[in-house]
Amino acid sequence: MRRRIDWLQLIIGILLVIFGVYMLINPGRTLRWVIILYGVLAVITGISDIVYYVKAERYTGFGPVVSLISGIFSIMAGVMLLVYPDAGKWVLIMLIPIWFIAHCVSRVAHLNTVRYVINRSYYHFSLVMNIIGIVLGCMMIIWPSILLFSAGVLIGIYMIIQGIDSIVTALNENEYY
Repeated sequence: MRRRIDWLQLIIGILLVIFGVYMLINPGRTLRWVIILYGVLAVITGISDIVYYVKAERYTGFGPVVSLISGIFSIMAGVMLLVYPDAGKWVLIMLIPIWFIAHCVSRVAHLNTVRYVINRSYYHFSLVMNIIGIVLGCMMIIWPSILLFSAGVLIGIYMIIQGIDSIVTALNENEYY
């Protein structure tokens, strides 16, 4: 069976590792920039939702109110993150454990399919990496002080783990996947 490299997955993996290492070196400043980036993206998304509502209203006579409401909330959340980035850190600290657990559970749920397509060594590697992610997420829920004092470091470690996982996935792709 001939193998091929999934270049997009490889690039994502390399970027995750680079960003994770940078975040380990400078966790506080990086976390602040991530929050500001989320703020800008929330404002842009909110404006986009409102524009969609206005265009739909104009062309059809009624607009999707959900789009208008989500646009307003997105703009409000984005402005809050931009004006009060420390509040964004608190929100991020509350959501990170849920994100860790959800992402890792999702990856574990897909491993049965992956086992048939990619070699067994990747299956075991990914299983271990995602179990570590689930354990980290549970630790952050049980002891939020861990995350409060080390959010940047934990995110950096998680990004490196997921980056390595993506690189291994990219290099183990075969022509049927």
